[in-house]
Amino acid sequence: MSIWWSLCLRRDAASVPLARRLFLGTMETAGVDPEVCHDLSVALTEACANAVEHGGGTPGSQGPEEFRVTAYLDGERCRIEVADSGPGFTPRSVSPHGPHGPHGPFGHRAPADAESGRGLGLIAQLADHVQVRTGPGRGAVVSFDKLLTWREGAPLAAV
Repeated sequence: MSIWWSLCLRRDAASVPLARRLFLGTMETAGVDPEVCHDLSVALTEACANAVEHGGGTPGSQGPEEFRVTAYLDGERCRIEVADSGPGFTPRSVSPHGPHGPHGPFGHRAPADAESGRGLGLIAQLADHVQVRTGPGRGAVVSFDKLLTWREGAPLAAV
């Protein structure tokens, strides 16, 4: 069975826990294993927090003050996309140790005392696959997916 939902949320800190609660409710009702639910909800929280913090228009612009979250459960895989229409960014080069080498998915590590800068690396640790589509002036779309495992007797378990 496949299900999907999409939310258009205000770019406001209160939207982050709302998106997380709606997502967790859907996953728990479907019967997804609690550990998988937790990993994906933390990754979703990080992606939404990035959209809220960085996804606004450039100063003085009349760009939208919203972002979109879309979740797909298709068979044994869940994919989440968080999209904003902010100024975008240029990802740092990928580490020579592989796409998720010792310094995270974009070739850097936030200092231990940094207040931010760990979100994309955390998403990469919690998901099976992460893709970021962005560029200056084009907004950002962070998508990630994870193989699902199910509780015994789950109503929507893949057959």
